[in-house]
Amino acid sequence: MSERVYGVKTPIRIDYTYVAGRARTEFLRGLERKRIIGQRCPECRCVYVPPTGGCPTCGVPTDERVEVSDHGAVEKFCVVNLPFYGQQITPPYVCASVQLDGADTTLFHLIQEIPADQVTIGMRVEAVWRPHEEMEPSAETIRYFRPESAPTNGAKS
Repeated sequence: MSERVYGVKTPIRIDYTYVAGRARTEFLRGLERKRIIGQRCPECRCVYVPPTGGCPTCGVPTDERVEVSDHGAVEKFCVVNLPFYGQQITPPYVCASVQLDGADTTLFHLIQEIPADQVTIGMRVEAVWRPHEEMEPSAETIRYFRPESAPTNGAKS
């Protein structure tokens, strides 16, 4: 009788090509110019960022282009405490869903320049962009989000 096999270790590699499509290409090209581009549904009027070219609720094309702010609020977040292979940031750090001003959906990104245990739901944040010479059509053009800067004129933004 042969011995039972409970598992097999094998290296796996998956190579793929992502085709952005028209809506996502416009979004990525906007990031290259420090602009966040979404699309508005003609029926429910929701603004989707990043856009997909169609409204998932109404099932219609979303052709109206809308530029939204690079400021927003943390809607939900998680603190990453465990190290893993290939990790580029030392734990603890925060990943969050940020609802940008003018958008009805969230953008998932890093929150930095604040201790992880001080991040809160509703906290106002702003995008930190790559330097001009490093801009490219990539989600990594926004390096991360940080707490909004205090207004210099004493008024709240």
